[in-house]
Amino acid sequence: MSTVFNFTFVPWFRSVAPYIHKFRNQTFVVGVAGEAIAAGKLPNLAQDLALIQSMGVRVVLVHGFRPQVNEQLRTKGHPARSHQGTRITDEVALDCAQEAAGQLRYEIEAAFSQGLPNTPMAGATVRVLSGNFITARPLGIVDGIDFQHSGLVRRVDVAGLMRTLDMGAMVLLSPFGFSPTGEAFNLNMEEVATSVAIALQADKLIFVTEVPGIRVQPHQPPSDDNPIDTELPLAQAEQLLAELPPSQLPTDPGFYLQHCVAACKGGVERSHIVPFAVDGALLLEVYVHDGIGTMVVDEKLESLREASADDVGGILQLIEPFEKDGTLVKRSRTEIERDIANYTLIEHDGVIFGCAALYPYPEAKTAEMAALTVSPHSQGQGDGEKLLKRIEQRARLLGLESLFVLTTRTMHWFIKRGFAPVDAEWLPEARKRKYNWDRRSRVLVKRLH
Repeated sequence: MSTVFNFTFVPWFRSVAPYIHKFRNQTFVVGVAGEAIAAGKLPNLAQDLALIQSMGVRVVLVHGFRPQVNEQLRTKGHPARSHQGTRITDEVALDCAQEAAGQLRYEIEAAFSQGLPNTPMAGATVRVLSGNFITARPLGIVDGIDFQHSGLVRRVDVAGLMRTLDMGAMVLLSPFGFSPTGEAFNLNMEEVATSVAIALQADKLIFVTEVPGIRVQPHQPPSDDNPIDTELPLAQAEQLLAELPPSQLPTDPGFYLQHCVAACKGGVERSHIVPFAVDGALLLEVYVHDGIGTMVVDEKLESLREASADDVGGILQLIEPFEKDGTLVKRSRTEIERDIANYTLIEHDGVIFGCAALYPYPEAKTAEMAALTVSPHSQGQGDGEKLLKRIEQRARLLGLESLFVLTTRTMHWFIKRGFAPVDAEWLPEARKRKYNWDRRSRVLVKRLH
């Protein structure tokens, strides 16, 4: 085994370990678009989900079957009909949906049964259990259109799902529900996944989709200057949805976003949109710091906000011990009062236990993140990363291209999160004039695009 491999593998594995610990015993609801299976992505998705489950995550897998049903309808020479993005399920379409669901369930269970040597499935035992966990009701007549056998989720059998997950099994759900009288209804995969995530109060809802996520500028075409926005606060996601036209196609920007927003408003802390076109997208989203798709997060749970003049005393109390031991440069009350608008805070029950400040240098298209501090009582819970993410968002909104920090003791923490060391001469001229050459702080930079 090469020395280069050892050099890269060991730091990588160590960086992943905190996420493995964090997500153990958590519940993820994963909605996989039927397009992913049609594109041949099922074998790798099954391997990645098996890996995630092997690390202690409880998984509910909901599959879609939009293209498979359409293919069945084409075979039978029957038109596929929809209204405002929802399928009109007549008797023929219902038969096609049942056939497609049966075939897909077979393929998915087979994929989780493979134990080929030299693959992630070798030696794995993944029990996949399905059941009638969804009670449905008819969608009925909307805008004068009779949706016939198309339905909506009425109730989720939370107790049954929990018992199955407690057995160590992965739950597989098709987008079908049954009424108390035994009538079958064709459901929307996205609605099923969202309803199940809310009912279970899942830790994550993840959609594996044909879209890469939400762009920083959703109305503009993809480009290097318009990358995927890896984290959307719930309020910002709601505002974006209000600006976007109604979504009817899965490729519309708001199609999956509306379900992520509904999940977060229903108590799911994190909702994700990740692309199936990227191999290992699930692993990259869950176990890598920046992820690969878009995550919608309910900030009310994080108590993450911008600072006001009333917070000066709390900030001083938080940073004072770190100033005394030399970790932070000393800042006076006057300085903090003057710069209070630059600060972002994390608080709980009115107590500030994390802060960071952003100092832009627009002429150099960069900004400094300073005074990043997390209380010793809450370190190791990801609060430093939350502050970093918010500071990055604020810098991007200002149109800046990079973020830099000066540090003497926490260089490795920043390097693990995408920063790279540079010479102090790199600093913007205005910042270079204030650089303390005696302190010899290391300068690290992270590109934002």
